[in-house]
Amino acid sequence: MSINFDIPIPRRGTGCIKHDRRPDLDPFWVADMDFASAPEILAALHNRVEHGVFGYPQAHAGLSNAVLEYLRTRRKAEVPLEHIVHLGGLVPALSLAARAFCGPGDALMTCTPVYPPFLNVHHDARVDLVTVDHVFENGRWAFDWAAMERAVTKQTRLFLLCNPQNPLGQVFEPAEIIRLAEFCEAHDMVLVSDEIHCDLILDEALTPHFSALNLPPALAQRSITLLSPSKTWNIAGLGYAYAVIPDAALRRRFAATRGHTLSEINALSYYAAEAAYRHGEPWRLALLTYLKGNRDTLVEFIRDKCPHLSIVAGAATYLSWIDARRLGVDNPAEHFERRAGLFLSDGKAFGWPGWFRFNFGCPRARMLEGLEKIRACEH
Repeated sequence: MSINFDIPIPRRGTGCIKHDRRPDLDPFWVADMDFASAPEILAALHNRVEHGVFGYPQAHAGLSNAVLEYLRTRRKAEVPLEHIVHLGGLVPALSLAARAFCGPGDALMTCTPVYPPFLNVHHDARVDLVTVDHVFENGRWAFDWAAMERAVTKQTRLFLLCNPQNPLGQVFEPAEIIRLAEFCEAHDMVLVSDEIHCDLILDEALTPHFSALNLPPALAQRSITLLSPSKTWNIAGLGYAYAVIPDAALRRRFAATRGHTLSEINALSYYAAEAAYRHGEPWRLALLTYLKGNRDTLVEFIRDKCPHLSIVAGAATYLSWIDARRLGVDNPAEHFERRAGLFLSDGKAFGWPGWFRFNFGCPRARMLEGLEKIRACEH
């Protein structure tokens, strides 16, 4: 499929938080891409808009069939339709899970660094947060199993997993996910697996994704898998995601806690999601080729031209995690904002001060402009 991802698309003034929250800065922060969505998605949206009526929506048969087929072919999971709970986004789902499965005096657990909502949804449930750092072993990021055993308590009810991992870009192996599910079973925890980046693995032959949906049935019964086409096809602003919950009791509890606290799902988002799953594969494959080139260029740049920075090449996502502790500044994101006019994601929000996240989901020339600004102001 011939798609030119090098063409810049002006976004300033369109009401997007990436470019308009701080219009005085050059943005490489929040996780959306500067690429137009797949043409098939745009066509589906135009077709739905031309109908002209936008009443209260529900998931139509076309979407349901597309989701089930996606789960069957891409995730290798046969999922009954009744196991699916449609949602307006994955962050609300994280909060909902915390409120559904934790009570007063309880805690939820996760591993850092991690996407900031993982470190904040416990406030919604008024419960405690237990965190354990990922460790770098044998050239890859891994779980610190001994530290997790020391940190878990009898009151820990929920484990939040990010796989592929944001911001590390790590794709966890099947044995790791099974061991994590066994850890949750041993400590009577529900495993919530956020897999929003699972279709953004840069070399799926080298690092295939193992979903919580693929766990042995007994372990899958205490799992909630969160999925969405939003990150892959750059339609996050339309607000559609879904949870797959095999166990009926967990599903009822999750749905009951939702109550009337979540808004209706956008009428257009259902059709965008259907088009992404039905027709978006050629565009996705072209995107992955381009992102892999960006990733490789970025890693080479940091290693060759930025002696005070270090990076591990991520296996997934369009987000790079950069160690800036040798800079000797308290807040590297603030440092590059002040000296280079860049808007980056501060590592402190992910639980690891001294690091920053850089979004390379943009035309390569624009990415290189940002990296040159980092190089010029690294010292």
